[in-house]
Amino acid sequence: MPYLFTDADIDFLISDVGVAALRRVDQLPLTKASMISDLAAVRRSHDDHAAPLVETTTLRRRARTKLAQADEWLLTDEAVQQATPSIVAARRAERLSGRDVHDVTCSVGSELAALAKTPGAVLGSDLDLVRLRMAAHNVPAAAVFRADALTPTSRDTVVLADPGRRTGGRRTHDPAQLEPPLPSLLQQYAGRDLVVKCAPGLDFDRLGWSGEIELVSLDGGVREACLWSAGLAGTGITRRASVLSSNGSSFEVTDAEPDDIEVAEPGAWIVDPDGAVVRAGLVRHYAARHGLWQLDPRIAYLTGDTVPDGVNGFRVLERIKFSEKALRLALAAYRCGSVEILVRGVDVDPANLRPRLKLTGEVPLSVIITRIDRSAVAFVCSAREPGRSDHGV
Repeated sequence: MPYLFTDADIDFLISDVGVAALRRVDQLPLTKASMISDLAAVRRSHDDHAAPLVETTTLRRRARTKLAQADEWLLTDEAVQQATPSIVAARRAERLSGRDVHDVTCSVGSELAALAKTPGAVLGSDLDLVRLRMAAHNVPAAAVFRADALTPTSRDTVVLADPGRRTGGRRTHDPAQLEPPLPSLLQQYAGRDLVVKCAPGLDFDRLGWSGEIELVSLDGGVREACLWSAGLAGTGITRRASVLSSNGSSFEVTDAEPDDIEVAEPGAWIVDPDGAVVRAGLVRHYAARHGLWQLDPRIAYLTGDTVPDGVNGFRVLERIKFSEKALRLALAAYRCGSVEILVRGVDVDPANLRPRLKLTGEVPLSVIITRIDRSAVAFVCSAREPGRSDHGV
């Protein structure tokens, strides 16, 4: 069970003594192997505060991959799990730059921190008093106060919400089971400029949302969906894919772009579009932008004679009718020793298939198994390669 912080814990952690104690605890390994002895050492010097000191230190370490200022923040276990990565929050804050924004589910302040760096007033509210105190510590530039997200407490602001996605300790994909419930949130703020961060697995078609639905990925992983009310959506845009990277590169695709592409035989390369593009239903729009085409109208794999810059592609070596025996023989002929297996449209588990291929060579390859028309096919490809402007046939 995660540790439950109290007001007294916060008082101690933000005090000079607490800050110094956190620095000392951060020198300990706090691994599974060392935890008992480390905890005993902390108890000898700070008996009453050992648990919050150790918990805060371990949470900060977990949050480093998400939050830019994690080493100075106060956090809870649930807040770390749901916190918006700093890169994603910064991108959203850019879209809201110049607007006054009220985060009605501010938690410990991951969105507030990004918003505070852009022009416009920043308000944060939450029902949890401990998390509010953490947010006030983490983002002193924001004005925070206690309020129910379903009770409007500000005017002329953009309302930002991130409903809790765990009930009874389990993640839920049911909009009505979020906290606060998504249907209630949308109803309460109908007519307002509203931004709602959601899990990417929610069934958005059931919401009847009239604004924009944005799917966001970071470093290849789909992180969230974001609902933008009509007043905040781009002109003519109902779907957007935002593909972000820790190295600073990014791109967007929207359904306002053309999607007129062909379905044809494979070119020199196969491209597996980013998950945000796929989930946003923008595969054809992405393909049209880059001069790619589809192998099958129902499958998200794209193909072409070049690979877009910054995207991984798979150079096609051979196409075979899929069967384990045929694939095993083909890989043996290429002296394959390790293989990445990608599957769409065919009931194949890569983890189960890989050992049955009995690879004994030394060449790394990739295999793409998919369905074209009614046939399962396998493409034996070179290992994934990043796209470059000189990639061609």
